[in-house]
Amino acid sequence: MATVWQAQRETGGTMADKAADRRLGVLRAIVSDYVETQEPVGSKSLVERHSLGVSAATIRNDMAQLEEEGLIRQPHTSAGRIPTDKGYRYFVDQIEAIKPLSAPERKAITEFFTSAVGLEDVMERTVRLLAQMTHQTAVVEFPAFNPSGLRHLELVRLGAGPDCKVLAIIISETGRVDQILVNLPHEVSEADLSSIGTPLTSVFAQSDIPAQQAALQEWLATVGNQALRENATILAQNIAAALEQGAVETRIVMAGMANLSRSGAFNETLTALVEALEEQVVLLKLFGEMREAEPVSVIIGEESGHEVLKDTAIVSSSYAPAGAGQAHVGVIGPTRMDYPSSMSSVRAVARYLSRILNQ
Repeated sequence: MATVWQAQRETGGTMADKAADRRLGVLRAIVSDYVETQEPVGSKSLVERHSLGVSAATIRNDMAQLEEEGLIRQPHTSAGRIPTDKGYRYFVDQIEAIKPLSAPERKAITEFFTSAVGLEDVMERTVRLLAQMTHQTAVVEFPAFNPSGLRHLELVRLGAGPDCKVLAIIISETGRVDQILVNLPHEVSEADLSSIGTPLTSVFAQSDIPAQQAALQEWLATVGNQALRENATILAQNIAAALEQGAVETRIVMAGMANLSRSGAFNETLTALVEALEEQVVLLKLFGEMREAEPVSVIIGEESGHEVLKDTAIVSSSYAPAGAGQAHVGVIGPTRMDYPSSMSSVRAVARYLSRILNQ
């Protein structure tokens, strides 16, 4: 974003540099105070709250320049100023380094993930943690895994007789856990399930689908008992479907939706925003278009290209577990969010998420 004071810094020498740096300091102070107080910021409060080293008159002149640049605006007569989307963008672009989390914060994240079991649990923990850290609505996109093999299979008989049901607990190599209730056409004993479970685990341990199918047919041909063979075939079909679903699934998990209403920034648009987020189509489309070159991506207001998100800011980072494509984790909140803190938290959680899923 080229601004008048950027041009001055390039052509005007030391005095211009100082003036440009001072105005950037004023903009940062306005953003900081507005995020904290949610009230328009005046020159008097800037003098009282910040050590800017200049008079109130100089700050008023700087604020006039910022307003001319379109970086701040006056929401109503006799009020202070608030940042515009353009102002937030300039502020974010001037954040030179993302502050790392403290040692206690890093320890808390590690402990939060330690007892996670399976992909679903990891995703749920991720959004709960990020919502707590940022006080925003947290979102995480499930990774689209390549076809994966079976890590563990457990078959549990439920009931007996001709309407026998079996609970199949399936854990894939990616960590996804599925529990599927399967109706079998023939009664099955615990011994039968044991004789089926071991070879099926071996068959589906292979990630290559044609190899799975070939191994399955080869094993089924050795099963002389027709009832057992039919039961095994149905169980194999359900296991294959679960592994395939884990590879193609694209969805988003969210937490902290109540933070949208608590912010007070969406009084007139809250219903439409919540509905859009719950439907997930807008977010999935937005994430699908994102290709971050930076560790953290920030989309402010109308930059999203979606009317329903015009009053929001989205801070996100990508993560890429082994065997999967790029996916995203981030937070959604009002444009007046605490960008430095949100960016730091999102980047850290994305890194921990990649680490956990690659273990």
